[in-house]
Amino acid sequence: MTETTGTWEDPGRREDTDRPAPARERTFAALPPVSGGAFARTWWGLAWLKALADSALDGQQVKQGRRHARAGAVGAVSVRPGRITAVVQDRDGTRHRCDVLLQELDGADWDRFLDLVADRAGHIAALLDHDMPPHLVEDAAAAGIELLPGIGDLEAECGCGAWDHCAHTAALCHQVARLLDEDPFVLLLMRGRGERELLEDLQARTASRAREAAEECASSGQAAEPVEADGIPAAEAYAARDILPPLPAPPPYVDEPGAAPALGGGTDPAPGVEVAALEFLISDTAARAQRLLADALSPGHADTPPQAPLTCAQDAVRLATAGPEPRIAARLAAGSGRTAKGLALAVQAWEYGGAPALAVLEEEWTPEPAALARATAQLTAWDEDEPPPRLRHDRNRWTVIGADAQLRYGRDGRWWPYRKERGQWTPAGPAAEDPAAALAALRGGTEGSAASP
Repeated sequence: MTETTGTWEDPGRREDTDRPAPARERTFAALPPVSGGAFARTWWGLAWLKALADSALDGQQVKQGRRHARAGAVGAVSVRPGRITAVVQDRDGTRHRCDVLLQELDGADWDRFLDLVADRAGHIAALLDHDMPPHLVEDAAAAGIELLPGIGDLEAECGCGAWDHCAHTAALCHQVARLLDEDPFVLLLMRGRGERELLEDLQARTASRAREAAEECASSGQAAEPVEADGIPAAEAYAARDILPPLPAPPPYVDEPGAAPALGGGTDPAPGVEVAALEFLISDTAARAQRLLADALSPGHADTPPQAPLTCAQDAVRLATAGPEPRIAARLAAGSGRTAKGLALAVQAWEYGGAPALAVLEEEWTPEPAALARATAQLTAWDEDEPPPRLRHDRNRWTVIGADAQLRYGRDGRWWPYRKERGQWTPAGPAAEDPAAALAALRGGTEGSAASP
């Protein structure tokens, strides 16, 4: 994605004549044609497309616009406060200039938004990382600031003469969804502030607050509490380099775990201790140790985030995936509070995705409003020409009406397919980032687009 930056001056905002004019227009080069896949991956990109679907009166025009965008018919896209513009070419070569308008935030709205961002370091870090977390949008909405468009917020103007969204403005909106995926500052520019201008204002606010805090401490006679730095001075560490012993060599790689010892002998086990079960645990421990060592010796191990420890009930399912003998499986089921049938179902879920898949099987929960909005946007932005399936919603589960098929929404934002077998909902595949992909796997399609747990 390439862009050029222009300057659009608002005389009412040039209080500081020594400060360069902020960039108020960005022009993105035409994107190449794309085949397959959704136009938006991020939740805010999906929300943008949902606003288009809710604003357009003719759904067929939206579908035709998606085809135009997919074919690469949208030219360079100009983004500036309150408006996006591009030229869209029909199949017969006719070119139409089209614009989509979005209301700008006023000065009071921007002041409130910048204040709430400056109040939370996490909001600043997210924006610097070109991310728009749901809690930032929720905090803004609580302050009366709507960042994302809603029903009727995307107004259309097109040279073809259409008075509502046509295929050309719909194509422009689909192309902008791809731009939003890469950079949410595109949306903020449409709302009235460019990236540089916004970040400079944030920097000025945080610096001003730091000065006010220091002045308050000084006026009250209180000294600011010193912050203890971690570690030791660099000069001290450098000076000690010759007296520190070298690091030990890493342990050698182990090809396979060692064999578990036989515990049989002349002494009877203590009450409640089953020799076969103990040997099974020893073998599992050796296998886990070998895997942990292999992971530790692999490149990039330091960058791998640690995994949360398993509960006893989760670990019982993990152990059961090894296929222990019936008596041990029965003890695992009883120890984890499951029936034999329940343990078998849990093992099936675990094999599709570990602890997250097990949670989707056994937990029924109600998504928070932001998570529910993301899920609903994904379900309504079905990337197929045929209409999406009719679904019945219950908490985090969407059941296909008239079919033994169900989609479950995980706490990590992924979709898990389920199939009803003999009156019971059963895991039917690994998770997918997109509900359409999960449903395709459930209907017997390929699972290549499924996300790894």
